[in-house]
Amino acid sequence: MSVSSAKKKNPRGRRGMSGASETSTRVCDHEGCDKPGKYRAPKAPDVLDDFFWFCQEHVREYNLKWNFFDGTTEAELNAQKSKDRVWERETKPMGDPEARAWARLGIEDPHQVLGSNATQNPGRNSTSVGAGHRLPPTERRAIEILEAKDSWTKAEVRKAYKKLIKVLHPDMNGGDRSQEEQLQEVVWAWDQIKDSRNFK
Repeated sequence: MSVSSAKKKNPRGRRGMSGASETSTRVCDHEGCDKPGKYRAPKAPDVLDDFFWFCQEHVREYNLKWNFFDGTTEAELNAQKSKDRVWERETKPMGDPEARAWARLGIEDPHQVLGSNATQNPGRNSTSVGAGHRLPPTERRAIEILEAKDSWTKAEVRKAYKKLIKVLHPDMNGGDRSQEEQLQEVVWAWDQIKDSRNFK
């Protein structure tokens, strides 16, 4: 059944374009008026489903005087405005998403990342091994063998190499060949560093 055919079969409560109820048999509720009451108007702001029935002249007069906020305080009016901004569907507080992210890391205060929980990154000026810049594994191993630091220049690493050669070479130790294996490692290490572009 279509909506229009349902209205034709049940004309009760039909309203025209002006808002008049075409089937109303009521008399105007305005005191002293005997015209047909075809226009409905709510009796109070709190009771929007109970109506007065007026003629066209008196419903206009009633509507001009109608004030939904009549009798409300300024605080109540502001509260209603706040509700109306979100269609009376206030959002639930989600909490601070940034705080939740820090909590997942086990940090209550984001400034703790600057304290003991901070990532250790001493920077270029540090003198610890591995702090200056990233080296390939072979060069990293060479630096360890030469007892040098990766922040050193090539000239400084060469001095460390020469110092180790003087200690380990058999000609400097009266022909003692017991440290020959260590000497080969030192020579190999210098070969890795001398052609490297990672050192000035």
